[in-house]
Amino acid sequence: MGKVYDGIIGLATGDALGVPVEFETRENIMKSPVTTMLGYGTHYQQAGTWSDDTSMTLALLDSIARNHGIDYKDIMDRFSEWLLYGEYTATGEVFDVGNTTSRAIMNYGHGINPIECGGKSEYENGNGSLMRILPIAYYIKQQAGIPIESQMEIIHNVSSLTHGHRISLAACGIYITIALELLSGGILLNTGISNGIEKAFQYYYRQGWNEISVYSRVKNLTSFVILSEREINSSGYVVDTLEAAIWCLLTTNSYKECVLKAVNLGDDTDTTGAVAGGLAGIYYGAKNIPQDWLGTILKRNYIKSLCDNLEN
Repeated sequence: MGKVYDGIIGLATGDALGVPVEFETRENIMKSPVTTMLGYGTHYQQAGTWSDDTSMTLALLDSIARNHGIDYKDIMDRFSEWLLYGEYTATGEVFDVGNTTSRAIMNYGHGINPIECGGKSEYENGNGSLMRILPIAYYIKQQAGIPIESQMEIIHNVSSLTHGHRISLAACGIYITIALELLSGGILLNTGISNGIEKAFQYYYRQGWNEISVYSRVKNLTSFVILSEREINSSGYVVDTLEAAIWCLLTTNSYKECVLKAVNLGDDTDTTGAVAGGLAGIYYGAKNIPQDWLGTILKRNYIKSLCDNLEN
């Protein structure tokens, strides 16, 4: 199985693990922590059901594979098929969608240029582009040798389809530079994360982006990794999601431990699980995801076939 599957199934599994407890408070979850795949709960979905995070990731993945590249209009067409017709879903039903994402897809339907569709207000920095950006790492990896300026332009454009504010763009930029470091293999997890963050920050400094300062906690990993759980937020704000995912990766030693820690933080559990799970999947590999969890994931062969299409 290829590297694409490692990250994408890692993301989908983290997502599905978090779906039943989405919006639950940390205090509530602490009374009965998630230890395995559960069913029903918040959205009343069967165990192994993944949400919008995975659906939009698969739509992006499919678009890249079919077009052998990035076609912003085609990506938005596929996002529209997901939202309006239930394509790329686990059950044919869309049961979870963010307001900013929904508005952006409606903007596209009204004829707005794809990369102008995303919200640009500071209040539109939910995690809806970060949660689905991972396939861009595989695209960049396949192109080999694209300068970081060109990489970031693609990342930012793909984020801007739904989320156009610089805080969201930078979250995606940091996340993909970390993913690319981990995809190169043969590197310690904390070294890969540290190298990725450093490369992203150097780029944003050169560009003069003051907004990068909201990510200052992850810039200093030695102090960040020793933060207590109560100092880590797990809301739908993109800064919180990126921080929580990185913290869970740095403070655990396996895929299972990482995503369980992410989900048990509460609140936006599916997205924290998905964002952490994507990187954990890349690093630990699909072979280290619990087999009983994988066996529960709905339409796993469909996910694998989309990954294979990009791999080939």
